[in-house]
Amino acid sequence: MDTTDIKPFPDHTQLPESDGTFVKNFQEHPQSILLTDSIFPHLQRLHPDGQFCIGQDCGIYWRMTEPPEKGAIAPDWFYVPGVPPTLKGEIRRSYVLWQEVIPPLIAIEFVSGNGTEERDKTPWQGKFWVYETVIRPAYYAIYEVKLAQVEVYQLIGHNYQLLTPNNQGHYFIDSLKVSLGIWQGFYQNLELPWLRWWDSQGNLLLTGEERAQRLAEKLRQLGVNPDEI
Repeated sequence: MDTTDIKPFPDHTQLPESDGTFVKNFQEHPQSILLTDSIFPHLQRLHPDGQFCIGQDCGIYWRMTEPPEKGAIAPDWFYVPGVPPTLKGEIRRSYVLWQEVIPPLIAIEFVSGNGTEERDKTPWQGKFWVYETVIRPAYYAIYEVKLAQVEVYQLIGHNYQLLTPNNQGHYFIDSLKVSLGIWQGFYQNLELPWLRWWDSQGNLLLTGEERAQRLAEKLRQLGVNPDEI
């Protein structure tokens, strides 16, 4: 068999990083930032070697198609443990499964319609089917800001099983040692039911700004003006 004409599978530098469509509304971008900002210190403690990456509306290539971008799915937020944040010194343009091998631990979709797209189990087309059958993140979450709710599925065997929330209405992600749930509050000029993380003791994981505000308040209680430090 002559292998001289066989082309190697493309890597992230050879695949499109966008399908050219608008995919974000005015809430989804700050929601992604909120998830990343608040969990990042926790992930740094979990990975002191820095071997992890976070994707925000980035493509995960799972099959070869024409055009290539039809073979990708773009979770609104996902986290992959045990992989370097860059590849050969380059920022990832996408996450290519046939090169990376390690699947995301969790993928999160933000519902912008009625949720049927995120729950679609149509073979080779539906998002739920692609996550459950091919990409196989250990956890798949569907967040609906309009309904102030989130569903979290865990991959058990070959299928996703819907988890039951705890007494606080949060879902514990065992591998991460954090919980995921709804927090009603004010963030980036919007009062909404945001999707947020809590630690294993039930404490809300704070953003950098929230941590700074808490520190400033403690200093004021000690009689120190934080603006003079």
